[in-house]
Amino acid sequence: MTVDHRYSHLKTFRSVLSVVVYPIQYIVDVPAALASWTRETLVSRNTLLTENERLRKEHLLLSSKLQKYDVLQTENERLRLLLESSLKLKDRVVIAELLAVDMEPFRHTVIINKGKNSGAYDGQPIVDANGIMGQIVHVGPFSSTVLLITDPTHALPVQINRNGLRAIALGTGERNNLQLVNLPNNADIKEGDLLVSSGLGSRFPAGYPVGVISDIQLDPAEPFAKVKVVPSAKLEQSREVLLVWPYSEGRNESEKKSFVYQNE
Repeated sequence: MTVDHRYSHLKTFRSVLSVVVYPIQYIVDVPAALASWTRETLVSRNTLLTENERLRKEHLLLSSKLQKYDVLQTENERLRLLLESSLKLKDRVVIAELLAVDMEPFRHTVIINKGKNSGAYDGQPIVDANGIMGQIVHVGPFSSTVLLITDPTHALPVQINRNGLRAIALGTGERNNLQLVNLPNNADIKEGDLLVSSGLGSRFPAGYPVGVISDIQLDPAEPFAKVKVVPSAKLEQSREVLLVWPYSEGRNESEKKSFVYQNE
């Protein structure tokens, strides 16, 4: 060993021996290397699974929040339109939300979250950002029932905005249809005419949009024209409405009689 250390006589032998021994060393090392690789692979796979699960939950949470943001944005737009509408009115108004909708086919009512504690009263007009929706027919301490203008028992005094011609708009029981009654065949009406509340009947204040004439049928054998009207209010879409106080504080209850037509 001393001679080899000083003169390197066994260098060639050691080189040959290392070549011979290398396969044996490799084979001996394979199980350890394989175990190490397997351990690292499993750890990496578990890490990836954990990370994927975390990312999936975060994606689900963010998607849920994004949906809520979309709903909030839409609600804010509705409230903005409602507030802009209320600013155009000189009457006192309060915003209310819908709590429930009557599912009966010929009974068109909704329940709102304002009652006597908020100053609501029987017969109070209800509007949305686009027009008249109906009137309160039952008021409780914290909620009220609103009869929509499409209910077959409801009637509303209107006038044509173009020429001031007065008429009565009746509910038909259809969700998106009103009917004008007692208009002669030669009445000055056109499709597309805007109807507004006339203020007669001491119920609804004048000037609120009610609907647009969508169809006119003239029958010479009939004394009156058949006129269909599409309501201006979004009766099946509005979630927020306005309670309107159109009367001065000096008025009595007799001036607030309900104008409801009993359709036979």
